[in-house]
Amino acid sequence: MSGASGGPVADGGGTGRLSAVDTKLFQAVATHHWPYGDRVLPVLSRCANHGVLWGAVAAGLALTSSPRARRGAVRGMASLAVASATINTLGKRSVRRARPILDAVPVVRQLKRQPITTSFPSGHAASAAAFATGVALESRGWGAVVAPIAFSVAFSRVYTGVHYPGDVLAGAALGVGAAFAVRGLVPTRDQMPSPGRPMVDAPSLPGGRGLVMVVNTGAGTPDRVRVLRDALPLVEIVETTGPELEQELEKAAARAVALGVCGGDGTVNAAATTALKHGLPLAVLPGGTLNHFSYDLGVEDPRDLVRAVERGDAVAVDVGRFRSSGADGTSGIFLNTFSLGVYPELVHERERWSGRIGGRLADVVAAFHVRRRGRPLRAVVDGKQRALWLLFAGNCTYRRMGLTAGRRADLADGLLDVRAVHGGRWPGVRLLGAALSGPLSRSPFHAAVRRVRLRVDGVVPGTQLAYDGEIGPCGPELRLDKLHEALTVYRPLSL
Repeated sequence: MSGASGGPVADGGGTGRLSAVDTKLFQAVATHHWPYGDRVLPVLSRCANHGVLWGAVAAGLALTSSPRARRGAVRGMASLAVASATINTLGKRSVRRARPILDAVPVVRQLKRQPITTSFPSGHAASAAAFATGVALESRGWGAVVAPIAFSVAFSRVYTGVHYPGDVLAGAALGVGAAFAVRGLVPTRDQMPSPGRPMVDAPSLPGGRGLVMVVNTGAGTPDRVRVLRDALPLVEIVETTGPELEQELEKAAARAVALGVCGGDGTVNAAATTALKHGLPLAVLPGGTLNHFSYDLGVEDPRDLVRAVERGDAVAVDVGRFRSSGADGTSGIFLNTFSLGVYPELVHERERWSGRIGGRLADVVAAFHVRRRGRPLRAVVDGKQRALWLLFAGNCTYRRMGLTAGRRADLADGLLDVRAVHGGRWPGVRLLGAALSGPLSRSPFHAAVRRVRLRVDGVVPGTQLAYDGEIGPCGPELRLDKLHEALTVYRPLSL
């Protein structure tokens, strides 16, 4: 037995009643005139074919300066891919429901090319809901922007007569499920443990009064600085670049209640050195390419920093310290990472590729490019002779959840995350294995342990070391340790 619009209606029971209600709802939409619907909704429905509309929206989000928007774009497209694959492999084959009959649908609304697949569930609704939910899981604000577009696409499938309302609801539910399934594999940042411990007292600076923000103009940060200036009209902005950076930081520290910095990880490192020297709290606005420290801290855009500065919300974080002997040896601090061996080359290659293909794939490509290095580093590490392609020490422990790239869940754990890629043949394979392995793991190629301090002797003069993206020469003796909870940094306590 068939309903008036061509959908199957059982003779009785729950399924028959649901199908009858579905048919009535379809008829109600088909016979009702919606303002501007005849012009907008068919076009919107066609634009969503093959995910073209969502690809364009994702590209727009990726071009913004918001890390949350960029993560939302990636998560939205990944969720869409899972939903689409599920619909095409299982959904359409499980329930073979005929498409609605178009007698009640005005010709002006009907699509020029009618779908030939089965009606249940709606693939367009699944893709729309998956993309919007994926974006919202990373950024509620951008999710609220995308949600009306997704709803309109889903509704357009009923309005143009290609789906019953039940098909759309089922597709949307599947899309939401796909987004949460992706989150199970790749957790969002709000699922990560907060690095904001321990909380400490810091001056509250209404309007930014007393905050001197030193901006590295070479990092390309005018938009973020403009937003910060609008939100904190009393902040003092000092723009500089290159060799003048350290001098301007010293001048700013002499008159500041709190020292601010906008730039990449190297710039933040220089500001942290100055803040420690003068006993000042540090305010970090991300402005470089990677911004590992500020992102792990939980400060991703000016709004995060504004809330923290005005309220006086701050945390104490650890600072890694390295001391290299010899007249030419480099000494200093690191907020993120320190390394010997091929890492300076890896840093260069990773920065080359990370903007194009993302951090995790950039690690793999960088390892591939440095695979032909001739000889490993030979040194005595904690009293034992070692041959190493790479010796890495992170300021606090880097962890992964699911398939996500490593980040720190605690910026004050008092530990160095030490990893070593052993010397031997096939350096590319060894580096690739280390890049893909989880933290605190072991393999025939590499080892990872946690230490409070580390001693390295017998380093060949001229060996390069890298710290927070900066590079310098290493002396024959090297000591690494931690300054536990030494630096006060502004961070919003509720993200």
